[in-house]
Amino acid sequence: MSTVSGITTYNNYGAWLREKYDGQRVFKVIVDGGFTCPNRDGSKGYGGCTYCNVDSFTPEVTRSLPEMRDQLSIGMERARQMYRADKFIVYFQPNTNTYAPAHYLKAMYDEALSVNTNDIVGLSVGTRADCIDAEKISLLESYTDRFDVDLEMGMESIYEETLAQLNRGCSHAELVKVLGMLDKSKLDVCVHSIFGLPGETHDMMLAYAAEINRHPRINHVKLHHLYIVEGSIMGVKYKRQPFKLFTMEEYAEFLCEFIPLLRPDIVIQRLFGISDRQFLIAPDWGMNKSGIQTYFENYLEKKGVVQGSKYEPVGTLI
Repeated sequence: MSTVSGITTYNNYGAWLREKYDGQRVFKVIVDGGFTCPNRDGSKGYGGCTYCNVDSFTPEVTRSLPEMRDQLSIGMERARQMYRADKFIVYFQPNTNTYAPAHYLKAMYDEALSVNTNDIVGLSVGTRADCIDAEKISLLESYTDRFDVDLEMGMESIYEETLAQLNRGCSHAELVKVLGMLDKSKLDVCVHSIFGLPGETHDMMLAYAAEINRHPRINHVKLHHLYIVEGSIMGVKYKRQPFKLFTMEEYAEFLCEFIPLLRPDIVIQRLFGISDRQFLIAPDWGMNKSGIQTYFENYLEKKGVVQGSKYEPVGTLI
């Protein structure tokens, strides 16, 4: 767990990586495989999720390099120089990275993992539950004899009405179905959630914890606050009629309530969302990523937060 001034607060991804890889610095390198999403290309809709502009969270170095091999080799070298990285996780992040036939996905993943292979320890694939099936799970599992493999799925909300309003085109029921398919899988499973979505109350958001807890195959989470970016449908709506978003202190208080409810074994890969500043509309918390991280960790310590301290096992889905 993350320790600030000697106090354990939450199961922090960075600390988890250091322990797993014997103190080595492991860094995710984002790669854009040129995928799209089924709610962008007309298969399930157009325009994508209302909150999303892929460029807002894709590093500029990745956006500026069309060749995947260049994205990886330059990204790795940058991480070595700036963060003294020792090893790497290849992270297919932008869009839906299983939205293609399995044979095509294999060619993409194989190529990515062939770049400086000896320095790669993991493969992380971001996707949606409606673009996962048994064949694709089997493909990802085929890499687990050489790499740690993390399947990251967007949960976003646990409420079907909210997901419909977001133009997700992917239901929570579909996510639950895939989690069942992953029951005996060797894959690490990470779900991504967004807090502060329009129409959801404080108690509705806290209920995410119980829903995550009841699925034993979820062993990693990414927690995000809702932020509004240029180039998104929600961005247009927000400019016309602004709505309530978390202040930094309000979100810190929310994390202080949420984290104790979460199973203590779950690794928290991220506490908050971050956008390239050139795309960010609101909320602007006036700090860079490391400053925000430090603020939240200090806040959690001050409040005496301990992950899982209020976790109550009720029942799990096997």
